[in-house]
Amino acid sequence: MSDFYQSQRTMRAMRQAALQRGVIAVLDIGTWKIACLVLRFDGPEIDSEADGIGHLAGQSRFRVIGAASTCSRGVRFGEIDTMVEAERAIRTALQSAQKMAQVRVDHVIACFSGAEPRSYGLAGEVDVEGEAVTESDVARVLASCDMPDIGHGRDVLHAQPVNFALDHRSGLNDPRGQVGQTLASDMHMVTVDHMAVKNLAQAVKRCDLELAGVASSAYASALSSLVEDEQELGSACIDFGGGATGLSVFLKKHMIYSDAVKLGGDHITADLSKGLSVPTAFAERVKTLYGGLVATGMDDRDMIDISSETGDWEHDRRQVSRSEVIGIIRPRVEEILEEVRSSLDSAGFDHLPSRQIVLTGGGSQLPGLDGLAAKILGPQVRVGRPLRVRGLPQAATGPDFASAVGLCLFAAHPQDEWWDFEMPVERSSTRSLRRAVRWMRENW
Repeated sequence: MSDFYQSQRTMRAMRQAALQRGVIAVLDIGTWKIACLVLRFDGPEIDSEADGIGHLAGQSRFRVIGAASTCSRGVRFGEIDTMVEAERAIRTALQSAQKMAQVRVDHVIACFSGAEPRSYGLAGEVDVEGEAVTESDVARVLASCDMPDIGHGRDVLHAQPVNFALDHRSGLNDPRGQVGQTLASDMHMVTVDHMAVKNLAQAVKRCDLELAGVASSAYASALSSLVEDEQELGSACIDFGGGATGLSVFLKKHMIYSDAVKLGGDHITADLSKGLSVPTAFAERVKTLYGGLVATGMDDRDMIDISSETGDWEHDRRQVSRSEVIGIIRPRVEEILEEVRSSLDSAGFDHLPSRQIVLTGGGSQLPGLDGLAAKILGPQVRVGRPLRVRGLPQAATGPDFASAVGLCLFAAHPQDEWWDFEMPVERSSTRSLRRAVRWMRENW
């Protein structure tokens, strides 16, 4: 845990240095495509010490000055599978974006899906040392949270305070400066597979870049696709990617749950390839041009020319109806939505005030997805597009760029993380003493 805490603090320092120099890149490493955006920062609008809790909470004005994307290679289920191919794809996207921006980039913030994310809700409580709450008290209460056994080979990707309570006054965003005696905190932590993060860092390093931050694609997509009221009242963002479908739940403008389903658009393409006996590239084209989820009587008469190169003339030159294509696509999409429904149920999503569901990612552009999702997940469903940011090209404004745009917001307006605070030196001894006192109270 301490090693990853230090590595996150190192990345935070790199991000601060890059922001001070004014240029940083964001990299969305997906199974379908790798997207790169180069950002130029004009300087802070608000003093970082006066806004938010952490040291990085200053609101910065930024502009996209370079954008590029390329077909993803070497990535499977949202994780790097073949290092050499992934490196080549990352270099292609990065060099194109740098050429458009006419500037060299040294630091990059990356996001990825998959990696088997797990969510934990942690709680901690300490006595305030002085009359008013200081940043030291905030650091101590976060360090006092009971750390679960996350298992071997897992890394902490996000650890965000989602609520503070001061003398039973709950719902505080920033308790600093307020008078009280007992400070409590709730923290949401997301862990991922260690090797997925390590391979991502290695791929970035091989491209002669410094990794200045890493985030979950589902989290980044939600930042750009959920409007302010949805983040406040309780909403879920479902990011339909190529190799995995990411899920994040927001409440009170904080992520409170994250998960991923290892099913995505590539599985739909594979089903079409098998069902129609055509190459994968042709199946992807059929899905893009003729895919859908609701068949009508007209779709029975809408014929699609199928061509392949098997040598059998009758097999290579044939037609299928659009209804057949829809009949292959729909069962897989229903399976993905059922998995998402199961994950939302385990998160207690039905107890949230709003229960709005926002679909984003490249797979969300499948016609009829919002209607099918409304039947399986609940009536309040919409397809989301990412927030418009300055300088973003028109080609990068679709749902498939939600993660990349969310990373821009993550870079400019980062939420506070556990490692944004100086961990108290006496953390371990305090935890041991606190557990001993609790044991004494419960047993004597």
